[in-house]
Amino acid sequence: MKISVVTPCYNEEDNVAECYAIVRAIFDEHLPGYEREHIFCDNASTDATGEILRRLAAEDPSVKVIVNARNFGPLRNTYNGVMATSGDAVLIFLPADLQDPPELLPEFVRLWEQGYEIVYGIRATRDESWSMRTLRQVYYRALTRFSEFDIPPGVGDFQLVDRRVVDSMRRIDDTYPFMRMMTFECGGRAVGVPYRWRARKRGLSKNRLSALFDQGMNGITSFTTAPLRIGLFAGFVLAGLSVLYSIINLLVGLLFYQRLAEPGIFTLIVALFFFGGVQLFFMGLIGEYVLAIYARVRQKPVVFERERLNFGEAAAAAGGPKTDQPASPGSEP
Repeated sequence: MKISVVTPCYNEEDNVAECYAIVRAIFDEHLPGYEREHIFCDNASTDATGEILRRLAAEDPSVKVIVNARNFGPLRNTYNGVMATSGDAVLIFLPADLQDPPELLPEFVRLWEQGYEIVYGIRATRDESWSMRTLRQVYYRALTRFSEFDIPPGVGDFQLVDRRVVDSMRRIDDTYPFMRMMTFECGGRAVGVPYRWRARKRGLSKNRLSALFDQGMNGITSFTTAPLRIGLFAGFVLAGLSVLYSIINLLVGLLFYQRLAEPGIFTLIVALFFFGGVQLFFMGLIGEYVLAIYARVRQKPVVFERERLNFGEAAAAAGGPKTDQPASPGSEP
């Protein structure tokens, strides 16, 4: 049987070799009965990451490399790698910087052997600043609270899933996949394993705040319609309050018309700015959903690949209709 491990990377020349060595040692020591498939997805790195991966692939046929034509972001890059796997179980995300501990892989596999189709890591503690930790907790609690299915708190992309789940994910037609929730959307027996999310040892995170915001909005628009429902409810409430205020203002004007000078001017200014801000906010929210629909309608591939290393022709074609086929002559069997 085969276990696949997917590692997305972008400018990780300081980490990819260590990541490979640790995963190989874990398989040799703790999972000797399993065939190893370690797929590195290079998101068009500009440093020496590509050269290191080429060397590893030349030395070890269990290492497979996908090189993208440009940087497509971490979500698309990782999903494309998962779709290229051939293992009976797939660790859908192991970061090159090892912030999620690969030492948990043997325990994940044991639970998978017991019949669990989704074995997910729970980030019980985080080695990061208080502000970022709090912001993440608030976001994911809100997302899991309003999602259309049950999502455990603290779950990330660090998950080992059965082949059936991967095949089910392939059937979801989404050009901007949010995998940490997509696995639960497919369903199956699930169990969580708590761990400590570690700080990076070397290098800096390539995820900018703008990218994090984009990924966060993608999760909201993909798995919950609650913001639109909240907007609809808020609209009814504000409309009702406006009518009530108009009636009160009319009565006050009729009763005390002679005593008031320039009645309602301040109220009009406040109301104008308040309702203008509310309208702009919800127009922007609706715009996010429209953009998600637009991306789906365009039917673009998740990524465009420049080449693949150590993939056979049959494996290369297994990526499905959602990924651009690696037709580059630089690909090797």
